[in-house]
Amino acid sequence: MWGRFRSMPQRSSQSLLCRSMATEQQLKMRITGTTNIEKITKSMKMVSAAKLRGDQTRLAAADPFASWASSITGKENDLEELDISEFPEKNLIVVLSTDKGLCGGVNTILSRMTRQMLTKLTDSGKSYELLVAGDKGRSQLRRQYGDHFLSTATDRSLPYTFELACAITQDAMDGEFDAIHICYNEFVSAIAYTPSIKTIVPLLDSTSPVLYPFEVEPENDPPTLANFFEYTLATQVFHSLMENATAEQSSRMNAMENASKNAGEMISSLTLQYNRARQARITTELIEIISGASALEG
Repeated sequence: MWGRFRSMPQRSSQSLLCRSMATEQQLKMRITGTTNIEKITKSMKMVSAAKLRGDQTRLAAADPFASWASSITGKENDLEELDISEFPEKNLIVVLSTDKGLCGGVNTILSRMTRQMLTKLTDSGKSYELLVAGDKGRSQLRRQYGDHFLSTATDRSLPYTFELACAITQDAMDGEFDAIHICYNEFVSAIAYTPSIKTIVPLLDSTSPVLYPFEVEPENDPPTLANFFEYTLATQVFHSLMENATAEQSSRMNAMENASKNAGEMISSLTLQYNRARQARITTELIEIISGASALEG
């Protein structure tokens, strides 16, 4: 009868230790891995800081280039406090996101506020299409709004150029829309950015209210007005790209700084656990040696 029962295998002390707490070797490997990650994040922070200075210089050069267009299109508005009632019936939403990640909430916040705006447009019965620049924005909006995509622009070379802005503008001009809205992140400072939107309305004739400071010759010439509108749109797209690129680098720099700080705190915690585990092992070994010596003497 006793032969029917098999004795349960003895669990080794090593397996019990692995279940209850990490061994010294595991802690040492985690410390080494976290240290390597900290080195990478610190390097990425330095790279982002250098790129941020370059993007700020390009943005400062683009500000006067686009300042004349603001008198026509108007200044940008906060995307969070947008009034949908002012939107016309047919709209094109140009979303400027990034192609790379590890840049904080730049893309997430912009996509969330864009979804809120699109939901309001749907509820109000107004039509819209999307032109998304950047792989991150495309992946975040494609599942829910893929049917409304007009075109996308990804894998863009850095730094952004006016040729890229012209290509995006050409895609935006393919359809007939009552207004084109550019959604992007406005650079405020090295630690702050604001999701913003610019609205550009097509110029139908020289008597348009936005053209009152200017003199159009010849009057009521559709090709002239169309070319002027296209150049104005390309100028605003270029300036928005510069704003978004600067906000991207500042957000990535802050994200890498926070990641390095968290890695340093984790290294300190793991080092403390490692020292405690090592001290416990040494104490156990000393107790075993002393107990063995006492048994021999007895």
